[in-house]
Amino acid sequence: MLTRRIIPCLDVDRGRVVKGVKFFDHVDAGDPVAQARKYQEDGADELVFYDISASHEGRQIMADLVTRVMDEIFMPLTVGGGIRTLDDATRLIQAGTEKVSVNSAAVRNPALIAEIARKFGRCATVLGLDANRVKKDGSEFWEVFVNGGRVPTGIGVMDWAKKAESLGVGEIVLNVMNADGTTDGYDLEMTAAVSDAVKIPVVASGGAGSPKHILDVLTTGHADAALAASIFHFRTCSIPEVKRFLADHDVPVRLG
Repeated sequence: MLTRRIIPCLDVDRGRVVKGVKFFDHVDAGDPVAQARKYQEDGADELVFYDISASHEGRQIMADLVTRVMDEIFMPLTVGGGIRTLDDATRLIQAGTEKVSVNSAAVRNPALIAEIARKFGRCATVLGLDANRVKKDGSEFWEVFVNGGRVPTGIGVMDWAKKAESLGVGEIVLNVMNADGTTDGYDLEMTAAVSDAVKIPVVASGGAGSPKHILDVLTTGHADAALAASIFHFRTCSIPEVKRFLADHDVPVRLG
């Protein structure tokens, strides 16, 4: 059985790690290089680095900061934020990033997914999917958002997940905005629905507040991996504590 991955996330704004609630009201959560070093020591399986304001501000990702983070770690790194072209993705892969995550630019130009997948393979091509539960025509609609959760697209989450898979995405990071930063638990319903609809791995993101929440999303939510930020940044619990809890509940994880 494949081990489940525990993935801390560095949401970086102007050179600092930040953490907000439902994508807004960010507070400082430390230096990204120091945080990366800590997560390497703690035994994280992978690390995700999002330059969360690059797309909104229309600029390129902070490549120098990404390089400094990579100098501190040996685990796989996924980088996203401001990747608009194949050249942008190429620069990051050539710099040592294992995976690139596309979001806003892929919604506007889905062919970008196929271009990256053709050049670097599915395993290097990640979709960051920012999803929100909204009311539409009197009923709930799971909608895709872009530009750091600021702009609704009118696109359905399930439709976009399936299309992205067909274009060559090898993994989906499902960021559920309604749950993000609340520490009240992941959106198990949406995570399970997306996980069951595609054949590629789904990384659950948004809402982790305890080891139990992570257990729930890896079992009830059918996720292949759990991404978390607040509980690790602010030392609510550590990665080793989470992994021991999961192992005690028969979830296969990499220990030590």
